[in-house]
Amino acid sequence: MGNFWLGVWIAPHKLYTTAMLACYDAAQRLLLYRHLWQTPVGQAWLTLLRSLVQGDPESQCFAVYSQWLVSLAVAEGVQGSWSAWLWQAVAQDDNPFARAASHGEIPPGLAEMAAHDLALLHGCAQSWPELEAALRQAGLPTFSQPEGETPAWAATVQSLAHYYRCRGVGFWGRYRVARWRHGQMVGIPHPDPVCLEDLCGWERQKNLLLQNTQALVQGSPALHVLLYGARGTGKSSLVKAVAQVFYAQGLRLLEVSRDDLLALPEILLLLAREPHPFILFVDDLSFGEEDSLFRPLKGLLEGDAAGSPAHVRVYATSNRRHLIRESFGDRPDPEEIHPWDTVQEKLALADRFGLTLTFSPLSQADYLATVTHLAARQGICREDLLPLALQWAQQHNGFSGRTAQQVITAIQAGLIPTKS
Repeated sequence: MGNFWLGVWIAPHKLYTTAMLACYDAAQRLLLYRHLWQTPVGQAWLTLLRSLVQGDPESQCFAVYSQWLVSLAVAEGVQGSWSAWLWQAVAQDDNPFARAASHGEIPPGLAEMAAHDLALLHGCAQSWPELEAALRQAGLPTFSQPEGETPAWAATVQSLAHYYRCRGVGFWGRYRVARWRHGQMVGIPHPDPVCLEDLCGWERQKNLLLQNTQALVQGSPALHVLLYGARGTGKSSLVKAVAQVFYAQGLRLLEVSRDDLLALPEILLLLAREPHPFILFVDDLSFGEEDSLFRPLKGLLEGDAAGSPAHVRVYATSNRRHLIRESFGDRPDPEEIHPWDTVQEKLALADRFGLTLTFSPLSQADYLATVTHLAARQGICREDLLPLALQWAQQHNGFSGRTAQQVITAIQAGLIPTKS
């Protein structure tokens, strides 16, 4: 390329300014944030610049331009804005500076490298006018870019570090809630929006779970929690609602199914390097008589040799007080020297949860109060609401919070029409 980088390069019938070349050059000189160009949007942008700079045929330029526009359009939360995408990518990137900032200790050299990269990226974010001119010269259509947030990025090192500290980096910077599936974490972009105000009753349980979670978030000693009781009483919803209260304070929730409990040691190793407090949420927990899946959970609850991380607590729900099913065959063998050891190991699993919250079946009055509460939350006003709720409970699942929610949803969906 020779003197290509020194000024203006002229291709057949096309003129590209030094600003475009400088933008491409800046992208190659990043120290910490190079991963941005490994994303679909970043790769497409670099390919587009390269194609324009090299003077590729119009059809080839059009193909890579289309790829960039599509990848930018489907990127979550940026409304098709190049500068907004770039800033969001910076905020979510996992690099040594971001990780050091998330733990609250930043070596001076990393801060200087971050400022260097942010200055270059700010230039890339401001590059749309030059890119638009180059696209027009290449005979390609251009579209208006939504306004994006483009501060003087090099001056935002400390505020960006604070952001990393509060929101996290990488995977847990993008997601507040995730599931463990097939040996990896799968982020949930739009978690269940249930909130405490949606839940009627259970004030004691709410307050205790809030207090325990507040302690976890503040770094104080907190307990593992078992929520057990009748089905449909809102145990799972309460965990999700309480977690939502503390998301802005850094709390993260990882849902682990009963069948994935053998992966607990691996999961804990991954979470140990994260600065966030975590709820390991195990829904509908129970074990069979010969089931050995409970042993990793038992080790976590009682603190085995690997240790129980202080910032990770298990919140489990179950319909059973004794989490391991028992049978007459579990009775002690009279010929066994220590006949009760095996039995007690099974019975004591629930006791290893420091806090146990009980949810009794709803009475008719509790059920109707829940229906009334949910109807008011949704702005539903019907004189026949309570008779309809009773009829629905008789025909479906009895008195429970889940049934109450189903009544409200059925009314909203028009399945229970208004009497003419």
